[in-house]
Amino acid sequence: MTATDPALTALSQGWCALSLLHGRIETHIERALQAGHDLSVREYSLLDVLSRQHDGDGGHLQMKQVADAVVLSQSATTRLVTRLEDRGLLERYLCPTDRRGIYTNVTATGLRLLNEARPTNDAALREALDEAATHPDLAPLVRAVETLKAPVPA
Repeated sequence: MTATDPALTALSQGWCALSLLHGRIETHIERALQAGHDLSVREYSLLDVLSRQHDGDGGHLQMKQVADAVVLSQSATTRLVTRLEDRGLLERYLCPTDRRGIYTNVTATGLRLLNEARPTNDAALREALDEAATHPDLAPLVRAVETLKAPVPA
């Protein structure tokens, strides 16, 4: 295969379309969350991921798992956790069974803000997908996103 191979060109065009769709969605949601709740997309995502933790086996996520879930480096995730902790939306505490482990939980204030922001996030996502569906290059990707289902935990 060469760099001008039609298969590679089509693959590159598909990747560009996917990147464009992602960027449009993220920008639309970012504006809505900032305007309505003073939250960034990353902050909302972090609160959402951490709100799904539980106290049972495997219920608390390690910082690497959190970083993977919000698509940030571990250091960027730590800085984000610190910012939200400073705003009173998160709290950290030592793991009761392993003093080296630190858990991060959403506070009651953080849960309240997350619950207030969830409809804004969902509506902005729907709006962004509806708008993207009007573009022929993006419509197939929108249909693909709409058919995806969350994986069932094992």
